[in-house]
Formats: sequence, structure tokens, C-alpha cells
Amino acid sequence: MSKLGDLGARLYRGEVGYDFVGKRKIWYGISILITITAIVGLAVRGLNMGIEFEGGAVFNTPKTSVSVSKAEEVAEEASGHDALVQKLGNDTLRIQIAGVDTGKSDQIKDELAKKLDMKADDINADLVGPSWGEQIANKAWQGLAIFMILVVVYLAIAFEWRMAVAALIALIHDITITVGVYALVGFEVTPGTVIGLLTILGYSLYDTVVVFDSLKEQSKDLVKQTRFTYSEVANRSINSTLVRSINTTVVALLPVAGLLFIGGGFLGAGMLNDISLSLFVGLAAGAYSSIFIATPLVADLKETEPQMKALKKRVLAKRRAAAAKGESAETPASEGDAPQDTEEPDDDAAPAVVGPRSGPRAQPTRNRGRGRPSGKRR
Repeated sequence: MSKLGDLGARLYRGEVGYDFVGKRKIWYGISILITITAIVGLAVRGLNMGIEFEGGAVFNTPKTSVSVSKAEEVAEEASGHDALVQKLGNDTLRIQIAGVDTGKSDQIKDELAKKLDMKADDINADLVGPSWGEQIANKAWQGLAIFMILVVVYLAIAFEWRMAVAALIALIHDITITVGVYALVGFEVTPGTVIGLLTILGYSLYDTVVVFDSLKEQSKDLVKQTRFTYSEVANRSINSTLVRSINTTVVALLPVAGLLFIGGGFLGAGMLNDISLSLFVGLAAGAYSSIFIATPLVADLKETEPQMKALKKRVLAKRRAAAAKGESAETPASEGDAPQDTEEPDDDAAPAVVGPRSGPRAQPTRNRGRGRPSGKRR
């Protein structure tokens, strides 16, 4: 078994673990700081909306040796507007100019052909009206709202309303960070960006639901025992699914990173940049929120219940009593077994042994042939 696989098995059995829930204030602080930075970036710089949302013209030139800076300068002089120029992998140029109508488009096309030393018929011009982009934006917002409502309803039925609320907060956290990164980096927002945002929502929920399912299973009949608090069981659920979350996230990020850094960076593919950045940031934020935000929030909400408060008091009181008698306290959920006992053990009894037993195993004495005379049997 590999070291990572062995670590995953030990995490699942509860032999090792990290106190994610116990340090939740640190993760909350980090998330709040990142979220504020994203909101400030969004407010100060705003989003660089593509012509699909603002309307304008797109000019695709044939293969050329003209530099991006030169083409941008020519396009801005011809149109009187800011131009976005991208060099594609086949050495063609994609020139986007917002706020251009049909008559102006033909004039710009002729000017580009003249100053870039190419034929006007070889330049392909496409016009996009702002009403079409507005319809896309409205449909995207409607789809997002419907998606979140369905998610909350499903999680409330399949698990409970506290988990639904925590998952919703985690989703809003992921979307805010992704949109804020777009504002700070300055990448253009296109329909590909919207597709990427909607895709990461499902992936973010996947990790969160896996942890919630483990937590639901391990917290059955929790109030009937006095070994573990709800937060400790929640922490064990995170640890038992931690390696799975890391593996799935890394496997998903590798091809997306290829699209972003190789396809977008080296090949100059504009559409790849739009969709791959939202996927890359969203996948990373989703994995983070499922571990550091969603489950600790569930623990906070759950431990406001009177029965969970009473359980925590009983667990802590029992551990203090055991410590006063010189006995070892019960093992927390991040280091020991999951709660399985339904009866409160005797305080005077010795603490249960956690993990596999060590040392030689005692063999029963076999009284074979006791009381039988030796020798040949007649």
C-alpha cells in the first residue's frame, strides 16, 4: 500500500487526524479576508464584460506577423474605442471592439485591412447586439437562483436544514471568490465564464455532500453515548474523507491547469482562458470550502441545540472525572473510534483500547488427553 493510501486508511479508522473543526475560527478569518478582498476588487475594478454582454464587433484576421500591440493601436485609432486584441495559436488575430454598429464596423474593417497590410475580404467581422448579452445574463441569474433553491430543498430533505444552510453559504463563498479573482485579474467575462461558474457549483457540492453523508452516518444515536461531542464527530468525518477530497480535487485541477496555463498562456486561446480560469479558481475554492467552511458551520449550528449542549456538558464532565481519578480521558473523535456505544460505560472501568492490539496473543490451554493413560489404546 502506498504512503498516501496508508494515510487515508489511518484517517478513515481515526488513528490519526487534524483538528479542522477545533481551529475553525482561523479558517473563518481566512475566508472572510479573501472574500473582502474579492468584493473590494469587484467594486474598484469591476468586471471586464465581453462584447457578448455589451455588444460590439469581433474581427478575425488571417495569419499575420503583426504584433498584438500594433494591432491594438490600429484598432483603437480606427474605431475611437478601446480594443482587445488576442493572438491565437495559428498566428491569427482576434480584435474585439465594444460599442460598434454595422456602419462603423465596415469602416473599421477597411481601415484595419489598409494599415495591417491585408485584404478586407480576408477579415471576418461579426456583430453582436447588447440585447443578446443581456438575455444571457438574465438567464444565467435565473438558472443560478433556481439551482440554489433546489440545492437547499434537496439537502434539507436528504440531511437537515443546518447542512443545507452551510452548503448554501459555502456556494456563495465559492462564487464570490471566483468572481473577485476575475475582477482582479482582468480576464474578460464571456458565456464560457458563465458555463465555468455553473460547473463549479456542482463540483463544490460534491465534496460537501460526501462529508455530510459521512457525518450523518457517524452521528446516529450520538446523544445516547458520552464519549464524543458533535464537533468531534464532525471533525472525524472531515478526516475520514480528506484524502478522497484531495485526490479528486488534484485530478480535476490537472487538466484545467493544462487549459489555463498551456492552452491559454502558450497557445493564446482566448476562450480557453475564459472558461479555465473560472474552473480552476472555483474547483480550488470548492474543495477548501467543503473542508474548512461547510462542516465547521454545521458543527456550530448543531451545537446550539439543547440536546447537543447537554451532550457536550456530559462528555466534558466525564472526562474531568476520569482525569481526577488518574484515568485516561476518552479519546477524541479525531484520534479514536467513531461513537458506537449506546450505553454510558462505567466511570470506574478502564478506558477502552483504541486501534489494533499489540503484543503476543494469549493461546488457550488445551487439555488434550487429560486423565487418559498413555500407551496403546485397547
